[in-house]
Amino acid sequence: MDLVPALEEPLRQPLKSVLGPATAKVMAEHLGLLTVGDLLHHYPRRYEERGQLTHLADLPMDEHVTVVAQVADARLHTFASAKAPRGKGQRLEVTITDGSGRLQLVFFGAGVHKPHKELLPGTRAMFAGKVSVFNRRLQLAHPAYELLRGDPEESVETWAGALIPIYPATAKLESWKIGKAIQTVLPTAQEAVDPLPDTLREGRGLVPLPEALLKIHRPHTKADIEDARSRLKWDEAFVLQVALARRRHTDAQLPAVPRKPAPDGLLAAFDARLPFTLTDGQQRVSREIFDDLATDHPMHRLLQGEVGSGKTMVALRAMLAVVDAGGQAAMLAPTEVLAQQHHRSIVEMMGELAEGGMLGGAEQATKVVLLTGSMGAAARRHALLDLTTGEAGIVIGTHALIEDKVQFHDLGLVVVDEQHRFGVEQRDALRGKGKQPPHLLVMTATPIPRTVAMTVFGDLETSVLDQLPAGRSPIASHVVPAADKPHFLTRAWERVREEVENGHQAYVVCPRIGDEEDDPKKTGKKKAAQPPQDDADKRPPLAVLDVAAHLAKGPLQGLEVEVLHGRMHPDDKDAVMRRFAAGETHVLVATTVIEVGVNVPNATAMVIMDADRFGVSQLHQLRGRVGRGSAPGLCLLVTEMPEASPARQRLGAVAATLDGFELSRIDLEQRREGDVLGQAQSGARTSLRMLAVIEDEEIIAEARQEATAVVADDPELTRLPALRTALDALLDEEREQYLEKG
Repeated sequence: MDLVPALEEPLRQPLKSVLGPATAKVMAEHLGLLTVGDLLHHYPRRYEERGQLTHLADLPMDEHVTVVAQVADARLHTFASAKAPRGKGQRLEVTITDGSGRLQLVFFGAGVHKPHKELLPGTRAMFAGKVSVFNRRLQLAHPAYELLRGDPEESVETWAGALIPIYPATAKLESWKIGKAIQTVLPTAQEAVDPLPDTLREGRGLVPLPEALLKIHRPHTKADIEDARSRLKWDEAFVLQVALARRRHTDAQLPAVPRKPAPDGLLAAFDARLPFTLTDGQQRVSREIFDDLATDHPMHRLLQGEVGSGKTMVALRAMLAVVDAGGQAAMLAPTEVLAQQHHRSIVEMMGELAEGGMLGGAEQATKVVLLTGSMGAAARRHALLDLTTGEAGIVIGTHALIEDKVQFHDLGLVVVDEQHRFGVEQRDALRGKGKQPPHLLVMTATPIPRTVAMTVFGDLETSVLDQLPAGRSPIASHVVPAADKPHFLTRAWERVREEVENGHQAYVVCPRIGDEEDDPKKTGKKKAAQPPQDDADKRPPLAVLDVAAHLAKGPLQGLEVEVLHGRMHPDDKDAVMRRFAAGETHVLVATTVIEVGVNVPNATAMVIMDADRFGVSQLHQLRGRVGRGSAPGLCLLVTEMPEASPARQRLGAVAATLDGFELSRIDLEQRREGDVLGQAQSGARTSLRMLAVIEDEEIIAEARQEATAVVADDPELTRLPALRTALDALLDEEREQYLEKG
């Protein structure tokens, strides 16, 4: 973050004597560490004390771990094998202990000689490797290790006194090697320029940046670590919030056309025909949006709500208000299935109000057009003409809306549904189609904890819908352990049959399509990039086409089973969805194309195959497709993962609560630190190394206040050059664009 010339030197140069080109390459490719500054900001994940050993009993399966432990026992065995038929094969088994548990290390072949000499009972060492299970016992096979000798000079020099830093490492570069490299560059920390304004730093009692870097990598006491962490967390929170505050400041200077609905216009006519009353939440959020639309600078609002909380209704009323005021509104959906679904449901909700210029259309009516990439040429030409002339007040579409050919008469509002599915450039291109910047409403059904909203969407005002409309039913969720208890899976298919016999329908969701393009030979590279988690993961993920065929011939024989996936022709997809919505299809076997927005109130059951291959938020989204009518919903999460695995715990958490905000917290905590600015979207390196967006809510909130005050006083940061430098390092060009367009 706070990089200055001395800290910007490439790692290969200054560290040749320590790292060598090969190690520098591993650091760049596997840890994203390119400069001396990057390395200094690669903080220890935790610290070990010489006198206190880690809990071997709590080691996570399939993770690369570093432990400090003592050798309890070491035995060399000989055995016969294909390579050593005369019984000359050698296996060294070393048992290490920490008082809480024991762990077995195994070494084979020529690899046994060095550890056999060095790992004698009573020896202390750091061990790094991947935890696996053999004969129902945890083990590390061929771990790397570093002996911890009692030589006082070495321990002070290399391991900084009694506290041993354990760094985030990779299989190719152990923690202690990273530690040694950091010790080499630590003197340059003195040259780090402090981005925090002096008044802020002194007012909050934070140590200077060079001191914080020294204390985080070479602490003498636990108090040193606390001092350093407090300071470094503030750096990250503050610099990020300054970036967002500058975005908000710039946006507030932009001009926009105020859009106030006419008192007896389209919106009033729509409200009058609603067969139900809006929830208090919907009314409150609508008021917030209407207030924003009436101002002369663009609205930037995030609307987040639980699955099924009625976000589409709120968005539609906002679009109608803009049409009332003479503008046009565009809704951008991530998939064709969802765009078609939105178009169908909006036209149904509006009735004659969606028939502008047509026979039987109401007086205040407008046209609602659909625009997707797969439309026929004539229909597309017609839709484009309606947009250019202004006859269509509302357009719903996929990224086809963004193409150069699409011209609006007067674009006043852009609604982006499921914003995390869109690339930055796509959103920006659509916003650029207004004569003046249009108002922007971003919707997400993935609930976002307050702190994440303040960091990821810090330049958007946030509205939350947390009430479900009346008449919605609860969803019961259960984990189905298919490997441990196969009869549970049999019972799951019986439950689907029971739902169908009661006049309802069901979804079966699979992670893969299963047509020829999914051939592992063709996608070998992608498959190899994801290491198998355990035995259950060694088979390919279950596929829609295979599962549908199996169900139709077996457990669900006699029921109408259809498939839906992203590679089908759009007309076929639409036809399948129409048949399912009409109740003609009993069971829809689909990929995650049904994840958002698909609304079939009669569908009451969902079976998610290989549920461990989906993220927590994604499972919550999928589950939201059932229980949308008056009958209770059922969601069955099928997995072959063993009971103790993290994947099973994750599924247990999803089954235990319907609270999306709680699940999003769990999701974040499990993913640990990540890139809050969206690594996938910005293509840049992780921005948060120390700050935990869930735990550090207070720091983020305070940093936001401080940043807002600093930017209000000095928007260009002319009086704070060090902060400007830190900002430039955080916001490389791509990330700056991400913030601008997000």
